[in-house]
Amino acid sequence: MIDLVILLLRVCLGVVFVAHGSQVAFGLFGGPGIGGFSDMLAGLGFKPALFWAYVGGYTELIGGAFLILGIFTRTAAFFILVFILVATLKVHLSKGFFIQAGGFEYNFVIICVCIALIILGTGKFGITDKF
Repeated sequence: MIDLVILLLRVCLGVVFVAHGSQVAFGLFGGPGIGGFSDMLAGLGFKPALFWAYVGGYTELIGGAFLILGIFTRTAAFFILVFILVATLKVHLSKGFFIQAGGFEYNFVIICVCIALIILGTGKFGITDKF
């Protein structure tokens, strides 16, 4: 049963990050694309913003795909965890907990799922659980 739960966590989080990464990397689903994301990061003080936009967008996209497939689950969850921690600290923490005010409520759930996947690994329904 635990392997089904791990699969559910992996696929749900993976879909969220593939979708969001597609918004950032390619401008799909009404997303800003790399240019828009880069502009937002520049406004937050990231330098060089375009470099960090590519790092962030492709961390989401590739990390999410790896979670769905069960490839390097712990590594993918770790990189997504770092990404979401940075977003939490730079954008959401100062706005409090609740999402209605732009807070970190949603980020907290993602952080918890990432930590669970780092601890649990891929489970038996993935391609690899080596990393």
